[in-house]
Amino acid sequence: MSSGKILVAQGGGPTAVINQSLAGVVLEARRFRDVSRVYGALHGVRGIINEDLVDLTCETSHNLELVAATPSSALGSTRDKPDLPYCEEIFKVLRAHEIEQFYYIGGNDSSDTVRIVSEQAQQAGYPLRCIHIPKTIDNDLVGSDHTPGFPSAARFVAQAFAGANLDNAALPGVYVGVVMGRHAGFLTAAAALGKKFPDDGPHLIYLPERVFSLEQFLADVKATYARYGRCVIAVSEGIHDASGEAIASLLAKEVERDAHGNVQLSGTGALADLLCDEIKAKLGIKRVRGDTFGYLQRSFIGCVSDVDQREAREVGEKAVQFAMWGGRDGSVAIKRTGFYSVDYELMALADVAGKTRVMEDEFISASGTDVTDAFRLYLRPLLGSGMPDAFRLRPAPVEKILKK
Repeated sequence: MSSGKILVAQGGGPTAVINQSLAGVVLEARRFRDVSRVYGALHGVRGIINEDLVDLTCETSHNLELVAATPSSALGSTRDKPDLPYCEEIFKVLRAHEIEQFYYIGGNDSSDTVRIVSEQAQQAGYPLRCIHIPKTIDNDLVGSDHTPGFPSAARFVAQAFAGANLDNAALPGVYVGVVMGRHAGFLTAAAALGKKFPDDGPHLIYLPERVFSLEQFLADVKATYARYGRCVIAVSEGIHDASGEAIASLLAKEVERDAHGNVQLSGTGALADLLCDEIKAKLGIKRVRGDTFGYLQRSFIGCVSDVDQREAREVGEKAVQFAMWGGRDGSVAIKRTGFYSVDYELMALADVAGKTRVMEDEFISASGTDVTDAFRLYLRPLLGSGMPDAFRLRPAPVEKILKK
């Protein structure tokens, strides 16, 4: 006899719209008569193996809507990267609680977790439907036109660089802004959408899809500064040399590594400071400033794309519909249709799990330090409505008397 129980969890970095997907799952699931309980796991897969579960069945629809409009992960998240033994423990808990549907909202690692759990259930002959719901600000999931969370983070980055450009124009110098993105440069590239006038920054954009040369970087900055009298630069945290070594680790005397052995790129201002130091020392420019956006772009309240909100809700709803009517496990993918609309498909978990999408070549300029119009056309609809705009004075010069 069916238990009618489902479980939803959130993994990886929070986003501005991940709770829309959570609400989409809960509200859509409660419409089905066969669903008896909707559980949530606190702090992702770690909450599952610790049996830290909460019953979302009795949450009011009104409060779910309020939570949906709030950034970050309402259930909490985790950076745990489950291996096979870990996933076996996940499956044991799901089976003990008679969970029949498992929804995991997350990125690459989360999709791989869902794949392994799905395989465990199939091998045991246990009827468990496993659905991965996409989420990541990096926009690096294979098979989707874009990923929920990215448009809102991109909106923040575009607006932040528009503001940095205005500041830099008022007090000219060099500004370096470091943006998240270890392997994919989509988020850093979004800085280009803050430009309005031809001489606006960012004047230079550096992405992990292209090899970074410190010598060429300094030459680019020198040329741009000579042309405009200032220079605004967007840099991905994942820039690397020809050998694949992160520039942050090459320039730093000491590097910090995470639990997976990766050089710690987020949450530190090291790369911005190191690049600024190089510019000051090698180019002799005095006014050089650097910022690291870090976690600001992930859950910044009040800077959310309405398109992103809607689609994040819909991938949650579609996940439930695929589980109920689709008859197979999979990962929900967003497909662009026309300009601008989307449709949703259920991809095989093996086609998404453990794979990383990077920016396509047609999105990156020949110089490697800018984006193309194709990228601007790709991103602009995702940023949503109400994007702020910047304007300039049209000054009429007064003839000089003393300083002719």
